Amino acid sequence: MEPEDYSRAALWRVSLAGFRVNLLPGLLLWILGMTVVLTYYSLESTRFFFDRVMQIKQEYGYLYSFLATGFFGGFIPFLYLWRSGRVPKGMVRAYGMFFPLYWAVRGTEVDAFYRLQGLLFGNEPDLATIATKVFMDQFVYCIFWAAPVTAVFYGWKDCGFSWRRFRKATSRQSFLFEVARLLLSTWLVWIPATAIIYSLPPALQVPLFSLTLCFFVLLVSVFDWRNSQAK
Repeated sequence: MEPEDYSRAALWRVSLAGFRVNLLPGLLLWILGMTVVLTYYSLESTRFFFDRVMQIKQEYGYLYSFLATGFFGGFIPFLYLWRSGRVPKGMVRAYGMFFPLYWAVRGTEVDAFYRLQGLLFGNEPDLATIATKVFMDQFVYCIFWAAPVTAVFYGWKDCGFSWRRFRKATSRQSFLFEVARLLLSTWLVWIPATAIIYSLPPALQVPLFSLTLCFFVLLVSVFDWRNSQAK
């Protein structure tokens, strides 16, 4: 149900609730990401595994991004939602197509964005380069493209995949409110997460993004479900 109050106080209240839901998942994801980064840079015995992942990514390029992000960011979370009874009746097939396809396309887009960032700012894992990429990622790409697109397509999904219902249920004010809510409630996780991702070589960035996205969606779904059960 859409909120009727679109004031700054309401936005802060809703975003704070999302912040609380995302806090523990965020901490777990930072630990996961930092473990991957530290393992890559400090344990020579793991280089064969990472080199193989980079080889596969470089060999298949955008196809890898399409399949990996669709599987980890879409299919696995869909399976959780379906098995936990959170997919509406009669919508299993639609959800089963939407989640993998949506995140497969977004993963390909993210790959292209990461490559563009590399061309513009280089790929050295120094503080200035990482900070620049994080800023462009979270405060340009996400604000003006990623969050609005997510709000549109997830709103469409929540309206039973009906554009007519979505347009009828969505005003300019409610749409901007939803975009702001998405940004404020997820920046806690994704600002540190993107810093971790950009500290790796380019061929490992999309694999870590896919893994982070998968755990983020799963963990937030789990904690959101637990919170709803506790009410």
